[in-house]
Amino acid sequence: MMTKYVYPAVFKKEDDGKYSVVFRDLEGCYTCGDNLEHSIEMAEDVLALVLYGYEVEGKEIPVPSNIQEIKVGDNEFINYIKCDTLEYRKMYNNKSVRKNVTLPEWLNEEAEKAQINVSKVLQEALMKKLGVFR
Repeated sequence: MMTKYVYPAVFKKEDDGKYSVVFRDLEGCYTCGDNLEHSIEMAEDVLALVLYGYEVEGKEIPVPSNIQEIKVGDNEFINYIKCDTLEYRKMYNNKSVRKNVTLPEWLNEEAEKAQINVSKVLQEALMKKLGVFR
């Protein structure tokens, strides 16, 4: 599954100096910021949140529009925004879940003697197997 995305965002400078941001390719994907830097940070966050939602719901992720085909109005400009939904999941969906694991008794005894945290070893092995690292 793809987890890295780049989408064009339309930034509009408001009269109060703040910025509104909208991703026209994604329904309900918009945000704002107090200044340009803040609005870019907020855009990265909302993009990851919305695309993560698409992934969880199994919705088809739209192809990003060609930046040359997007029309903008006064006080608007387009900028590409990138996100990584895997990194987003690691930050915001990090609660522990209980799994029942079956081990041979002898292996469990050896792990206990060596004071090995079986949960930690399992997490590390799964991350290595999946090519996912903290």
